Amino acid sequence: MKSGLFDNLSQKISQKTYKLVEAIRLSEHTQMIIVSTIIGILAGFASIIIRVLIDEIKDFAFPGELNFLGNVMNSPWYLVIIIPVIGGLIVGPLINYFAPEAKGHGVPEVMQAILLRGGIIRPRVAFIKTIASAITIGTGGSVGREGPIIQIGSSLGSMVRQLLKVPVNRLKTLVGCGAAAGIAAAFNAPIAGALFAVEIILMDFTVAQFSPIVIASVVATVISHTFEGNYPAFIVPGYQLISSYEFIFYFILGIVSGLISYLFIKILYSLEDFFEYKINFPENLKPALGGLIIGIIALYLPHIMGTGYDTISAALYGRLAWEIALILIFIKMFATSVTLGSGGSGGIFAPSLFIGAVLGSFLGTVINTYFPDVSAGPGAYALVAMGGILAGTTRAPLTAIIMVFELTKDYNIILPLMITCVISTMLSSWLSSESIYTLKLLKRNIGIKEGVEINVMESIFVKEVFTKEYEAIKLHDNFSQIVNHLIKGKSSEYPVIDDDGRVKGIISLHNVKDYLLEKDSLQNVLIANDIMETRFETLKPTDNCNIALDKMKKYNFEGLPVNDGVNEDKIIGFIWRKDIHDAYQKEIERREITSSFASRISMKKEQPQISFMEGYSIAEVSPPKSFVGKSLRQLDIRAKYGIEVLSVKTNEKGVEKIKAIPGSDYIIKETDTLVIAGEIKNINFIRNIS
Repeated sequence: MKSGLFDNLSQKISQKTYKLVEAIRLSEHTQMIIVSTIIGILAGFASIIIRVLIDEIKDFAFPGELNFLGNVMNSPWYLVIIIPVIGGLIVGPLINYFAPEAKGHGVPEVMQAILLRGGIIRPRVAFIKTIASAITIGTGGSVGREGPIIQIGSSLGSMVRQLLKVPVNRLKTLVGCGAAAGIAAAFNAPIAGALFAVEIILMDFTVAQFSPIVIASVVATVISHTFEGNYPAFIVPGYQLISSYEFIFYFILGIVSGLISYLFIKILYSLEDFFEYKINFPENLKPALGGLIIGIIALYLPHIMGTGYDTISAALYGRLAWEIALILIFIKMFATSVTLGSGGSGGIFAPSLFIGAVLGSFLGTVINTYFPDVSAGPGAYALVAMGGILAGTTRAPLTAIIMVFELTKDYNIILPLMITCVISTMLSSWLSSESIYTLKLLKRNIGIKEGVEINVMESIFVKEVFTKEYEAIKLHDNFSQIVNHLIKGKSSEYPVIDDDGRVKGIISLHNVKDYLLEKDSLQNVLIANDIMETRFETLKPTDNCNIALDKMKKYNFEGLPVNDGVNEDKIIGFIWRKDIHDAYQKEIERREITSSFASRISMKKEQPQISFMEGYSIAEVSPPKSFVGKSLRQLDIRAKYGIEVLSVKTNEKGVEKIKAIPGSDYIIKETDTLVIAGEIKNINFIRNIS
């Protein structure tokens, strides 16, 4: 099967569909309603398909008449070890050769697509993610199906936009529609699905974003109801708040949930780094190694295999021994981290709920033992702690609260949930500023605290935008000369320099407007030194444009001087807010075009370079000798050379592997091939570096 099969098929369908859409010519509002409905339908069916696939693989891998946990317990010991290994042997090559972004829990990849590629996700991701996740979970991988459903739904949203030629500015919303529909169908929770999309995926609560997302979420839930029945993900016993004193226990539960959430995040990414950088093992075989570890653990604690829904149900009904619950808190964290760190495909949503359920079961048992008259049973605390861990790991308390509320349909649970989820989120955020999703992006040098604009602005540098052609006012120019500058010049602000060319201040129309009525009497009395603004900062060429905008905002200027990088008052040019915004738009356009080509790139040896817009190319190059042995972070290639490293092709023992979007800690080897994108002159410069 050729790697571009799905993309080529998508392109052909897109051309025919576009002609149909053009013929109908619907309003944008109507079009968004129709498109979000289509995405909801597709995501609803995708959720059903992946559940059926997982169940079929489970029944094949561990046959029996009991539930999955019971069948694993009744299986021969050697099958418990071998089956996860076989699953890893299939998943490793499938992901590495066809869709590397299908590796892991999926949500960070969706967020990255939104932040850096405007929401573009390759069509094949939905298919590969479905197969890889179903095999990983069905053969015992300690992950959930919700993360894959989110990524699959988001991929479908992106695919529908590309097929129907929906305006690019709506692409992110459609990706959010897919994510919301996936969660809604998975948990029978349409409100939580919509909130998840706007709180985590899009980080935008505007009505324009929210309306289509709600439609997609509701439609996906209806599809799930129609074909699978109106059943929640978990059958939850009735909730009771025994006494107002219980709020003290829920406050404590929130604190413990925050600590466990933080620990889970740390263990997950520590083991990801361990498998990535410490284990010298073929990439395709690492999931099998992870499967071996899972199989060995499952010999003693089979509860950790698969989604763990059977164990969650046992915890909710108070049927889990406190000793087992205590052990499972930490073993589940380790098992999930091993599955994902070794290269398996699955989500952290279900593991978070699992950890919360066993944590709540343990603490609930302890509390109920010592305070039986003022506390509910362990199941109540298991239910609330599910929300606490989910909120603490994802930093999405609203989603967590509504998710558990939709599972119970009981308003009495809201107050305990709010206390536990908010305390957990606050403590986990205090211990670590990054969530279980954003930490992965941070490791790729993508920070999202202020949204996509900040990320893009931080990748554009002052030296790329500033102009060396600028007009200046001399320190001793009189008022008449200053006014003439402002009237005849093209700029709104001017640096004031002394005889040695050193900047001493800035003058704008704002500085002189109060003196204009007295222009005749002041023209030879007032000089620039008297009215210039001395509160300002210059910028270095190596500063990024986010720093430049922050300083302009701080001092209320439309532009600022650029120094020579050594002396702050020795200026070599000027940078304007307008030019920064123009550069930002060009960078967004470049990234979208680059990503579109990069997602389909399949270079032949006789054609190692592809031009995709005027002056820009994607090319394969051997790393210069000066690059070898250094990490991408040390080289800072984007800032120094103006190119993007899209992927790295490695060759180990004659086997070629592709590392898409390599992490900043990746060490370049002599045998590597870099797939880079940028201006042709910059690519040629890289080729000529020794």
